[in-house]
Amino acid sequence: MSKIYALFDFELNQKKGLTIEEFVKRANKKEAIYIQYRDKVNLQTKKIEHIKRLKGLWKGVLLVNDDIDLVVYCDGLHLGQEDFFRFAQDKKIAVKKIREIIGDKILGLSTHNEDEVKEANSLDIDYIGLGAYRDTSTKDVQTLLGESISTIAKNSKHKVAAIGGVKSSDKIKHIDFLVLGSDIYED
Repeated sequence: MSKIYALFDFELNQKKGLTIEEFVKRANKKEAIYIQYRDKVNLQTKKIEHIKRLKGLWKGVLLVNDDIDLVVYCDGLHLGQEDFFRFAQDKKIAVKKIREIIGDKILGLSTHNEDEVKEANSLDIDYIGLGAYRDTSTKDVQTLLGESISTIAKNSKHKVAAIGGVKSSDKIKHIDFLVLGSDIYED
């Protein structure tokens, strides 16, 4: 049985008219293990304020998306493929530099195909996000994995979180976490 990984997207949460407290209630109702904080619009001070509120309300694991400067307030960091290049062109070197900053906190990496999963197997990370599983309205998706996600996930040495259009009712083989974006808002 896959565990739930809730995605707190500030813009989507605002569009849905929810407070941070209401989001955490929904994550608890879905029995989420992780919450990832994603915020592409606010200044650092506002992001820190939001993360501290989340951390005060949330007893599970709190990760931050993309922003390594905010990891000090969280339990870990999730990065996309392109985010590693801010540290080095070689991902192994990039991970080493990232680990020097975040230590043994959780580090996740988005992957989208078999080659990226194979490359991730050689990296000092804790889990991969794999997808998009199906189309989603919250992000521009280039490739949909559909049912092939299970075959690709089976080849990962890391825990695998299915991303992109995932629903809490999905049952996907070889997947450890279901990342809920829009579905977290469904009752």
